[in-house]
Amino acid sequence: MKFLLASKSIALCLLLLVAATGPASAATILALGDSLTAGYGLNGRDSFPSRLEAALRKSGYDVQVINGGVSGDTSAGGLSRLGWLMQDKPDLVIIELGANDALRGLDPAATKRNLAGIIAGIKERGARVLLAGMLAPPNMGTEYGTAFNNLFKELAKDHNVVFYPFFLEGVAGDPTLNLNDGMHPNPQGIAEIVKRMLPTVIKALNGEKIDP
Repeated sequence: MKFLLASKSIALCLLLLVAATGPASAATILALGDSLTAGYGLNGRDSFPSRLEAALRKSGYDVQVINGGVSGDTSAGGLSRLGWLMQDKPDLVIIELGANDALRGLDPAATKRNLAGIIAGIKERGARVLLAGMLAPPNMGTEYGTAFNNLFKELAKDHNVVFYPFFLEGVAGDPTLNLNDGMHPNPQGIAEIVKRMLPTVIKALNGEKIDP
């Protein structure tokens, strides 16, 4: 009898330990971005938010990933629509904005201010942030490229948020992973982005700090 009670106690302790250390449950993630998030040229199931949700669920996380991407959006556009997007009360927001700012040659200082406003607005509402970096096109010149490329890491450091250096890492410039326009990932490209970003997303979802 004592052995049975002890066995039950051990089993209960193990269950409690698993519950305490297991994956986060019932979480909501907002993917705030432009056409790269929206899934330009793709079926909805192949978009970044949809693929990310599937990958997280496969990893044991009970999550919903909301597609907050708008094709052509800039950092200013993202800031202007943040309020109503945050009504869904996400636990984590992935920010993927800035590519259209660079394509239009907008002032990197303005992009930085807009993204800082987005980060502040997210934090004020109690959600965590994962900031994805972007790179300026080479034809924008060295001075512009340096200012633009560095602003993401600076923001992550200044605001103490999780940072993923380049959203298109491993995909940009690879014709086999992009649509015919050479700018937007195809389904295989989205799969590659999700595979590379997944560990960082999980750490951000769990509230782990990653130094930029």
